[in-house]
Amino acid sequence: MSATAVPRVSAATTGPTTGHRAAGTGGPGDWRLGPAFLLRVAGLPVETVRRLRCPAGRRWADAVLAESDRLRADGEAVGDLLHDLIGRNEDETSRRRLLAVRRAVFNNRLPREPEAALAHVRSLDGDVGRALDDWLTGRTRLAALLDEGGPVLAEELAASRDALRGIAGDERLRAGVLLASPSLDAQLDGYLRAGGGPPDKRQRKIERSLLAYLYRTACKTSPFSTFTALALGDFTGAGTGAGREVRVGGAWRSHPRLNVVALGRLTDAVLADPARCADLPVSPASGWGREDDRVRYVRRWTTAGDEDSAVTFDAVKDRLFFLRRSGTLDRLLALFERRPVLRHGELARWLAAESGESEEECARYLEALLRLGMVQVPSLHTTVYDTDPLLAFRQALRALDRPWAGELAEVLAAPAGAALAYPHAPLAERRRLLGELRRQLGEVQSALGARDAKVPQTVLYEDVVADAPVAMDRGAFTELAAEPLRAVEGVLPAFDLTLPQRVTFKGFFVARHGRGGRCEDLLKLVHDFHEDFFDQYLTFTSRRRAYDEQGRYTPEENWLGLPQLRALDSARQTFTAHMRELWEHRGAEPELGVPADVLEEVAAELAPLSADFVPLSHHVQVADRAEDPLVVLNRSYGGLSFPFSRFTHCFDGLSDRLRAHNAGLEPEGAVFAEVTGGPVTSNLNLHGRLTDHEIVCPGERGTLPPERRLHLEDLYLVHDEEADRLVLRSTRLEREVVPVYLGYLVPLALPEVPRTLLLLSPTSMAPVDVWAGVPEGEPVDGVTHRPRVRHGALVLSRRRWSAPAAALPLRAPGTSDAEWFLGWHRFRRRHGLPDRVFATVSGGGARGATGAKPSYVDFDSVLSLTAFEALLGSAEARVALREALPDEDALHTVTPEGRHVAELAVETVRGGGTPAPRGEGTERKDVP
Repeated sequence: MSATAVPRVSAATTGPTTGHRAAGTGGPGDWRLGPAFLLRVAGLPVETVRRLRCPAGRRWADAVLAESDRLRADGEAVGDLLHDLIGRNEDETSRRRLLAVRRAVFNNRLPREPEAALAHVRSLDGDVGRALDDWLTGRTRLAALLDEGGPVLAEELAASRDALRGIAGDERLRAGVLLASPSLDAQLDGYLRAGGGPPDKRQRKIERSLLAYLYRTACKTSPFSTFTALALGDFTGAGTGAGREVRVGGAWRSHPRLNVVALGRLTDAVLADPARCADLPVSPASGWGREDDRVRYVRRWTTAGDEDSAVTFDAVKDRLFFLRRSGTLDRLLALFERRPVLRHGELARWLAAESGESEEECARYLEALLRLGMVQVPSLHTTVYDTDPLLAFRQALRALDRPWAGELAEVLAAPAGAALAYPHAPLAERRRLLGELRRQLGEVQSALGARDAKVPQTVLYEDVVADAPVAMDRGAFTELAAEPLRAVEGVLPAFDLTLPQRVTFKGFFVARHGRGGRCEDLLKLVHDFHEDFFDQYLTFTSRRRAYDEQGRYTPEENWLGLPQLRALDSARQTFTAHMRELWEHRGAEPELGVPADVLEEVAAELAPLSADFVPLSHHVQVADRAEDPLVVLNRSYGGLSFPFSRFTHCFDGLSDRLRAHNAGLEPEGAVFAEVTGGPVTSNLNLHGRLTDHEIVCPGERGTLPPERRLHLEDLYLVHDEEADRLVLRSTRLEREVVPVYLGYLVPLALPEVPRTLLLLSPTSMAPVDVWAGVPEGEPVDGVTHRPRVRHGALVLSRRRWSAPAAALPLRAPGTSDAEWFLGWHRFRRRHGLPDRVFATVSGGGARGATGAKPSYVDFDSVLSLTAFEALLGSAEARVALREALPDEDALHTVTPEGRHVAELAVETVRGGGTPAPRGEGTERKDVP
């Protein structure tokens, strides 16, 4: 089966039909699990990293610590005997000798001259002497065992480095490194040629970077090139009989795309050249209008990203803007009303003829209008549906019908060919192709007149997909996860970062237009909302801390006195109060269970904020344990098709099937319409068409057929007094319009108008933090611990340990490898840490780590522990350690290479329509 085959996604799957109906969550039968999922599969099997461990060193450390514990216990008994002996002894010299022996035994170390010490004790008391003799014999064995650690670890460390060099040649690892860090890729061949032996400082730095990318490829699931592959799956599981196991077969196929930022730089170069700019079609900013002596439009600013960053995009902002009307501007706009699109040079000549000014003067006038955004050049901008941005750019050039544009399109055939050849090329050829791509794009900019050619560091992005669809047994998954997922969804609004903004927008609308009010001028509403209220509101809320230093809750900014925000505050405090109670009455168990009645109580308080239509996606990991299997909730988002949208270009036919499925979910009397956010400056927002309609904001042109475009002037907002909600409606369609967002850039990165429209959408971000406002326990040797938190089989929070770097057993000057390695395992045993964790380092000048990117730490690997310590900038840094759950013994995804860490992105929905089952390729009948 080819990589383009896709599972059916047009039929909804009914979730559990029994259970309590939580307030605000809809009935149990109303909740549905989507029929499809996206599997994110780590690029290398987990068995790969086992080769970097020191198993003999671990057995040695365990033996040393076990023997030390036994000797410590025996030493306490011997110490008590010596204490009594000292008390009976009146010889001061003898007492001092006995005290020195007792102190050594207490500290679990051999006394000076142990034979002489033993003889002295025997001379005083034979029974005490025999007890001391037994202890000294064991302590001597421990000393010999301690001496064995150095050679054992030295041998295994050398073997680990040899294994790392061997793994460094793996095509999947190197292909990902090539795109993620070209500088490291350039250093790796020299590192490998250096061969064995202790590495120097530069080689150790390369070694740590290589190790970080290896762990990312084998132990994490963030899609980027060959680090993580994607597989489409469905929950039918017909005939697999595999339960929760997922088998991924077939080849992995590459889908590269040029970075759209590189095309933006070409567009900038074309616009900067007066001769070429004269041939470009220009048009007024969409949505402009006349107001007395002013012209109103939306001005858009673009701030270029940093080309030297691995991930970069241009930031776009917009704001309602006004220009004073003049005779020239009025005549220009009147011309545009007759002829919506003219070429820049043609327009300059027309202005010269109308005004009597020179063409050069008129060209400068147009340049000013271009800078102000009143006049735009839309033809060379990438749109969200340009899933092959370079192809779309070349087609736009040819459509200009000018010799230079046709020549430029032909010149860009070489970069297009390089991108086309990339998926099938071996590593060395890929490296050459990337170099050629960068050179060619730089030369094109220079040929266009750019003084300083700028090509982004990551010139090509790559997604990798498994060749064949996968399946999971629907019954096995729903039995494990459906009911706890549905219950937890009832409290997700308490964690939604965007909900207070949506509530505030509704409150602002009602304050301006009254209950049941209506607003026809959405552009002015958005402008007034930001100008009069929202921008200052965001400034205040950005400084808000949910809980202060004393653990007291800080209410949401509620300048309008909205009861929904008070209900949100109350629900959060209720949840925190229950978590505090669970925490205070915790036992010795490593887990805390959140009872169903707690979730129901919180959901009931959230009822005033509930919505009738709630589409969600959850990123989860299955811990496929024979006893007590678990599903770990990593993150949750609100919206349509979020797991799939970014990757629709990888699977032929997927966009059409998702669009048909989404159309079936439309609430009665409503249509979904995409809010795109305008010109795309990031590959993260490229996707196929997944809705039947799109909302065209001011400054945008729209990409769908005209009958599918909903311009802002066609839309109005009304307050549904009975349901107490804002309803966006289309005058032309006479229907409600539900705005949806399908991009991967956070909505806060979008311009003002689309960002505000998304306050009317089901878009949400709900990172579940169950410990917010719950005091930490008393630290043990500087380390605090939180247990695992779960509801049923659903894990809401992994086990976690937190400590300052100063509390960690970091390598001290002069410490041997064996002593240092033993110190880490003593620390691990002392605090009950698992063998593998993810570490997040913050503060103190931490290097190479951010709160969003945890680092994998394997306590059985000297290389891993060394790399982890290198992340710490100083003793002021703070470290959070979270259990690796699922660990390698509970992985449910299998390929011919072994078992893989994997994450499922699944969809659920409450409310809306119910898609009927459809055959492969069945299209939904168009809605007018």
